[in-house]
Amino acid sequence: MVSKKFKLLLAIVALLQTASYAQDTTHMSMSINGTDANWAYDSSKISSKNMPQYNEFTNYQNPYPPKPRSQWELSFGGGNAFIIGDRPMFAKQDGADGGYVGGIAGSISARFPLSHVFSGRLGYIGSMQKIPGYKGNNSTFYIPFSSNVTHALTMDLIASLNTISSHRGNPKTNIYVFIGYDLAATQVAKGEKGGFKFKGTVYNGSNPDLPNLYRADENKFITTFHKDAFGNKNQALYHNIDFGGGLAFKLSSKINLAFEERIANSLTGVDFMDGFTGKRGYGQTADKMAYSTVKLNFNLGNPATHTEPLWWINPNNYIYNEVATPKHMKIPIPVLPDADGDGVTDQFDMEPNTPAGCAVDVHGVSLDTDGDGVPDCRDKEKLTPQNCFPVNADGVGTCPEPECCKAIDSLKMQPSCSIGSLPSVQFRNGSATLNATAKSLLDNVAQQLMANPNCKVKLVGYGASDKRAQQLSWDHVNAVKTYLTEKQGISESRIIFTYGMEGTGTTVDLVPTTEEGPNTVPAPHPNLQKSK
Repeated sequence: MVSKKFKLLLAIVALLQTASYAQDTTHMSMSINGTDANWAYDSSKISSKNMPQYNEFTNYQNPYPPKPRSQWELSFGGGNAFIIGDRPMFAKQDGADGGYVGGIAGSISARFPLSHVFSGRLGYIGSMQKIPGYKGNNSTFYIPFSSNVTHALTMDLIASLNTISSHRGNPKTNIYVFIGYDLAATQVAKGEKGGFKFKGTVYNGSNPDLPNLYRADENKFITTFHKDAFGNKNQALYHNIDFGGGLAFKLSSKINLAFEERIANSLTGVDFMDGFTGKRGYGQTADKMAYSTVKLNFNLGNPATHTEPLWWINPNNYIYNEVATPKHMKIPIPVLPDADGDGVTDQFDMEPNTPAGCAVDVHGVSLDTDGDGVPDCRDKEKLTPQNCFPVNADGVGTCPEPECCKAIDSLKMQPSCSIGSLPSVQFRNGSATLNATAKSLLDNVAQQLMANPNCKVKLVGYGASDKRAQQLSWDHVNAVKTYLTEKQGISESRIIFTYGMEGTGTTVDLVPTTEEGPNTVPAPHPNLQKSK
């Protein structure tokens, strides 16, 4: 029979668990791993009283998130009630109605969170039991066959022992202990055989043949109340201090199953609960009530605006989630110094003083394509052959001249120029216009060039102090070149154009030569160019 009842209880629990999960799949899918900490950021779960702290938290003025609104827990329990008193447990005696195994108990309570560890609970617990008579070594039953009906209003402070952990998310079990107070009302009477018969004559003096236990303990009660048919009061009211513990198993986000043990101890030494008062003095034979119950607990509250009861939420989830995947933490933008501005931070730069404008590799080292030791940004010969190493400061190699080229060069006839010297042309300050004297000199120069076809003329302009001086130097040289080519018919290929040299800015020197050089050069600063 016991086996069938146990199987039925397991089936009911499994059915409740399945139904709860089916109705709450959305919520469970969001927190199936038990590490969710969105309650710390969700303003819909914050009460108006705690909203100022939430605003401070979100604006980085307070490092602590506020306490969220939490669901309460409504509990229904049932089980065994047992009086720890003068009557030995389980012992059977001839003439007695079996051994003492206690009676039935039922409870209802509401539990509310104070923090993630502590919670409060208000409730009611009641019990009905029959205490078989007991005579021990005596010839008569000194403990008569009795009944006990007790009602108690309870108030508990509960501490959850395994809510907080640094090595897992939310707990799947709740291990708790509690201390509490209850106000109990008890009726102890002569026992009657039969299932739920608890209306025997009370031990209050109404029957002179029965012990008056109420008188024996009258100084230990708060009061007695509720008169029977004989006008004697049959209910005793007294204080208890309670303690106990329990283990709850989470079936879903809405339901859990708990096993709890509660011991109720009279503050004043009430001793009549088992139908017998001891004779060894106050406080030594006081009776206690032990409740062993199974509880089915339901969470109360809208999950959209309330979290699960806080004892099912590990507050460390917030800390570890912020460390792993920050949602609220202010992470400063990293500052990576780059002293030489080459795009590679100093931490990884193997050439911390790269000249400005030089291209670098991923290590911050200036590129040197031909490996001649001169960076590409200063190398005038970026692909110097290795047989031309070493190179000069400009990266130009010293390649040996082939023997064949030496022989050919020796056979070449070097052109010669027989013009000894040529005059210089003068300009007025700030002017690029040729005067009559200058034109006359250039006419003579043109005649000498025509008479010496191997000769070229190098035009050297001066003025390098600033942009305006450079442009004026170019204008002077260009004016001389234009006159020789357009007015005198001298080929442009016989003129070498040079300007911007250090010297007197109003002079253009004409130097006879056979060397090669540019015959045209773009204006350095066209916006400053003198009009013709």
